[in-house]
Amino acid sequence: MAADMQTGLIGIIGGSGFYNMPGITDVRTVDIDTPFGKPSDPIVLGRLGGREVAFIARHGTGHRYNPTHVPVRANIYALKTLGVTHLISISAVGSMKEEIEPLHMVVPDQLFDRTVLRPRTFFDEVVVHVAFDKPYCPQLRQELVEAARSAGATVHDGGVYICIEGPQFSTRAESLVYRGWGMSVIGMTALPEARLAREAEMCYATLAMVTDYDTWHPAHDTVTVELVVQNLQRNVQRARDTIAALVPAIPGTRECDCGHALQNAIMTARQLIPEDVKARLRPLLERYID
Repeated sequence: MAADMQTGLIGIIGGSGFYNMPGITDVRTVDIDTPFGKPSDPIVLGRLGGREVAFIARHGTGHRYNPTHVPVRANIYALKTLGVTHLISISAVGSMKEEIEPLHMVVPDQLFDRTVLRPRTFFDEVVVHVAFDKPYCPQLRQELVEAARSAGATVHDGGVYICIEGPQFSTRAESLVYRGWGMSVIGMTALPEARLAREAEMCYATLAMVTDYDTWHPAHDTVTVELVVQNLQRNVQRARDTIAALVPAIPGTRECDCGHALQNAIMTARQLIPEDVKARLRPLLERYID
């Protein structure tokens, strides 16, 4: 681990209800093609809090992509090519615990994957095993917790985010099982996003905005789009305030392991990686194959 890796651009992925980031100056947009297709939206570049940032709406302008069909590989690859080293994900979630109330924020420290239909790696043609026991960057997570508190949010430090396939909400039976497993919040978008951010050697953290109690709660046993949207709209400004506080607080150097995630993870002999694969994956692998 090296402590002197420089921080590059700070990426922001806006989830449901979070389609733009006011306060960004020197705005310009870039439309990028990737080997994995087009990202969900043009990427907005600019400055926020004196730092260079890159913003993308996860579901696209007008909420065009459902969770299964978000082009996550294209999104992360495009952000990587722009020089993003830190990635903050904004996500709407349901609560699985009484004490995590709607309109609270959660900065989870663990993930549980229940998705079944999504590509989960960049490396279909190269064998790469990244460590994922700590799916969120510990340093960026703590900085996000402090920023959320400074923005006046009621924030829960840590917890398990269970990611389901969707697009339907859970049945009550499923919700009760997930609650029994000890899950903290439930959503549909943290995976494979977090896996791909690790493969791209980015620091990654999620600000989870709680909109409801999912379907386990006896007094709140139906989740509707109307309820979710109402609480999202109430939460979005606080999330924006959190990001505005976080961005200038991110240190100029990286002291975590995220920036070296591939260092000992590539199993395929370098001479056996086809040249066209090397070219396609160069933004991800160039430090290790040149």
